[in-house]
Amino acid sequence: MSEMLSTVGVSDIDELISQTVPDRIRQPAPLALPPGISESEALQKLRIIADKNKVFTSLIGQGYYGTILPPVIQRNILENPGWYTQYTPYQAEIAQGRLEALLNFQTMVTDLTGKVLVAPLKSLLPVKVLFPFCVAALVFRLLTVD
Repeated sequence: MSEMLSTVGVSDIDELISQTVPDRIRQPAPLALPPGISESEALQKLRIIADKNKVFTSLIGQGYYGTILPPVIQRNILENPGWYTQYTPYQAEIAQGRLEALLNFQTMVTDLTGKVLVAPLKSLLPVKVLFPFCVAALVFRLLTVD
C-alpha cells in the first residue's frame, strides 16, 4: 500500500482523498450507519416486516417449501429475459455473427503467421484445420518475444 501511495506522491489515504475529492462535495463526518449484515440476516429482517402484511388468499400451491434462493439463480434462471421475451434473433443476425467470428479468426491467423489465409468465409474448415496451428504459432511468438 505504501508503495502505491508513494508512486502517486502522497503519504496516506487521507492525503490522497483530500487531493482528489473536492471539499465542496466531501462530507465532514462519516455517515452514521449501522454495522453491515449478511444477505440472510437482511432477508430475515425483511420477512419480519413482510409478516405484518395480511394474506387473504394464498396463491402458493402444494409442494412449496420455504428455502433460501441464491440471487444468482433467481437472476440468471428465474428472471432470465430469455424465458419471457418474445425476441428471437433473426437468421440474418446469426449469420452476421458467424461471418464476423470467421473474419476475426482469419485476421488473427494473418496477424500470427504473416500469411494471408485464402478460404471462403462460409467454410468452417479453416477454423477446424488451422486452430491448432494458430495456438502453436501464438505460443511460439510469445516465447520468442524479446
